[in-house]
Amino acid sequence: MTQTTDPNIFKAYDVRGLYEAQITADVAQRIGRAFVAYLGAGRIAVGRDMRTSAPEIAAAFIDGALRQGADVVDYGLVGTDMLYYGVARDDLEGGAMITASHNPKEYIGMKLVRRQALPLSGDAGIGDIRDMVLGDGIPPAPRSSGRRTADDILAGYLEHVFSFIDVDAVRPFDLVLDAGSGIAGLVAPHLFDRLPCRTTRLCFEVDGTFPHHEANPLIEENRRGLIARVKSDGADAGIAWDGDADRCFFIDGDGEFVAGDFITALLAEAFLRKQPGAKIIYDVRASHAVKDTVATYGGTALMNRVGHAFFKARMRKEDALFGGEVTGHYYFRDNYFADNGFIPALLLLELMSVHGRTLGDLLAPLRETYFISGEINTRMPDMDTVKATMDRLAERYRDGRVYRLDGVSVEYDSWHFNVRPSNTEPLIRLNLEATSRAEMERQRDEVLAIIRR
Repeated sequence: MTQTTDPNIFKAYDVRGLYEAQITADVAQRIGRAFVAYLGAGRIAVGRDMRTSAPEIAAAFIDGALRQGADVVDYGLVGTDMLYYGVARDDLEGGAMITASHNPKEYIGMKLVRRQALPLSGDAGIGDIRDMVLGDGIPPAPRSSGRRTADDILAGYLEHVFSFIDVDAVRPFDLVLDAGSGIAGLVAPHLFDRLPCRTTRLCFEVDGTFPHHEANPLIEENRRGLIARVKSDGADAGIAWDGDADRCFFIDGDGEFVAGDFITALLAEAFLRKQPGAKIIYDVRASHAVKDTVATYGGTALMNRVGHAFFKARMRKEDALFGGEVTGHYYFRDNYFADNGFIPALLLLELMSVHGRTLGDLLAPLRETYFISGEINTRMPDMDTVKATMDRLAERYRDGRVYRLDGVSVEYDSWHFNVRPSNTEPLIRLNLEATSRAEMERQRDEVLAIIRR
């Protein structure tokens, strides 16, 4: 029986928890067995990030998968988007990335995908695996174990990523890069050494103890070194990655952090310049900069609910060329509809080169037109209060255009907002935008007062 397995490690989009306190080698081995049993898989891939616990947990997961009869291709030290690429390219039946993404060093976990790198989620797969592990319901192992092989996919991955741009078109911009001691330190040198850009490289030693700062660029304190260096160097832009390098984030030449919805708008332009009329997916939280940019360049903008499983499914259904979430996940049809942490950087450098302008120059028209609050979280006493508050907001703003694709969204002519509950805790997340800073601040404060009363 597995009564000691903490059910809280099974999240909406992955498995994640504290190493040893919640996730041990034994737990990982059981999850490896359950993963193979759930998929009925005969051949899967496993990769791991740079966390000090990752080799042990990866080995245990592989052992469980082998015991359950699957052949395992061990990719070794890779980024999450590299695992997605390998699983889809080689038509494997599934894949597991041993990582805790942007979380602190004490954490470890697993991102799980099926064939074509389609993600498992709490509603599709992770819940079933949880039930098998917690309920001692893993089917008996077959008599013969699977076979482990190793594969180095870096060279193929690099060529695949470069296929998204014309390398010769990229101009020699001055850049500051921050790998956060994560997997980007392994991958980025191979990319940027082939570009004419002049680069200053921070935290490029791959070190799961994160000696400089946590590999989570969404937290302001983790960007301070990058911002300071961009300013001191007079660089054209700064780029940072999270720990498993499936997301990248941007700083303009003035040291200002660039919101993910503005990056989505610029990437939409980059694609639509090449393929007019394409479909672009964006999430309910996003600035209207996205849909307006898509319209300007002759594309079709489609709003979607938040979450990579929902994005990837919608992109496949619509055959969408590109999709972007405000949290820095960017999805590409020609990347097997999966997200990637390096393609966005290359595309933006190409777009900057086409215009002959810096990132800040490209952003200026957006920043002069769209004023966004950023995501503001408010903790609630319980989930019942969350629901009551959402209903109260829908009622208060019923004179606007109200829809419930994901949480509650309300639109007026000069401003709009979305409020969503957290998947895992009693939080309400607010994103609001207006056509002037004054109105954004006024409406933001009014909505927050209703939420927090």
